[in-house]
Amino acid sequence: MAQNCIGGVLNPSKTLKPKCIPINHSNPSSLSSSSLRKFILTKSKKCLPPSICISASMSSSQQHQPPPSLESLKTSERRNEVLNAIHSSLNNCLFETHLDLTVPGLKSKTRGKVRDIYDGGNYLVLVTTDRQSAFDRVLASIPFKGQVLNETSLWWFNKTQHIVPNAVVSAPDKNVTIAKKCSIFPVEFVVRGYVTGSTDTSLWTVYKKGVRNYCGNVLPDGMVKNQKLSENILTPTTKAADHDVPVTPDEIIQRGLMSRADYEGASKRALQLFEYGQHVAMKHGLVLVDTKYEFGKAPDGTVLLVDEVHTPDSSRYWIGHSYQERFWNGLEPENVDKEVLRLWFNDHCNPYEDKVLPDAPEELVSELAWRYIFLFETITNSSFEIPTAKEPIHDRITQNVSQALKSLL
Repeated sequence: MAQNCIGGVLNPSKTLKPKCIPINHSNPSSLSSSSLRKFILTKSKKCLPPSICISASMSSSQQHQPPPSLESLKTSERRNEVLNAIHSSLNNCLFETHLDLTVPGLKSKTRGKVRDIYDGGNYLVLVTTDRQSAFDRVLASIPFKGQVLNETSLWWFNKTQHIVPNAVVSAPDKNVTIAKKCSIFPVEFVVRGYVTGSTDTSLWTVYKKGVRNYCGNVLPDGMVKNQKLSENILTPTTKAADHDVPVTPDEIIQRGLMSRADYEGASKRALQLFEYGQHVAMKHGLVLVDTKYEFGKAPDGTVLLVDEVHTPDSSRYWIGHSYQERFWNGLEPENVDKEVLRLWFNDHCNPYEDKVLPDAPEELVSELAWRYIFLFETITNSSFEIPTAKEPIHDRITQNVSQALKSLL
């Protein structure tokens, strides 16, 4: 059940048929991985994914700006400026908060993998820390990560209100969002546009094991890693405490996790959000590869988008203009998310089973921090405001949250 997610009757199984990539033509299954990759691209040159044709969809003003590249990730004046600040903050990360002890009116604390969540009566106070998670565990602390994730989500929450309302009330601090309290659906809506990934539940991992029916989506034979799907698909998971488990739409309804109407409505919104996110990313030279969404229901019955949106924690992003060539040559895409951290831990340990994990090198931590900031600045077309070290982060958050709650209560 967990790995195959065989589809049932709630939604008919969706069979993905390559629109421009005739996988089964000329028996490509007999080809080597490299030859198959070339076969796929040769046959599909006339209908390459929109994410590859970046310049064609850009405005004239955008076309004058150089697209993001691996070179701009590795060498630029801005990178040097940000890395200097990152290096000086490696020992000053926000790993844990205790606002229940410092802010009047906060009743309790729930510690997530990344966020500390406080009960403020009718509101939730969500503090995004610098904790870095993957493989269902915390791996490191990344300077400025909490701030950049919070601000990235706020930007997307604002841009997607025409698709679905969200729970955001205010953002009194760089690391904090105050949200309406609602009942969270125990399902994560994972949307995918490519066959990729390195975790146990990633599409490439299960596809490589021979799974061809994943959460109600029938996948064709002959696909290779990092290939674009013929259409975006939804692969929901349960929100388990220790490990997310893939689940079918039928199982969601049968277990009473969501009503049929709520599931179908949230599924529709998730696919719309992802398509919109892909469009925005494409305009900025990036490929939104996959992501996850969470929804909740407010007391008045309104379904709201919650948690985070299109962050490098919840999403994969690739650099668009180099994707085709790297795919052709069997190289990993240039990524601007936490995949670089996942791959390092996969190479140096068993991140699912080893009780003690190695410490991530400072160079890797700094590189990840830079990539998160690079992504924020590229998507929002704005500069990330690097915080000063004059005031302790926890003291600043305490003061700002205290003032915000006084105005709400």
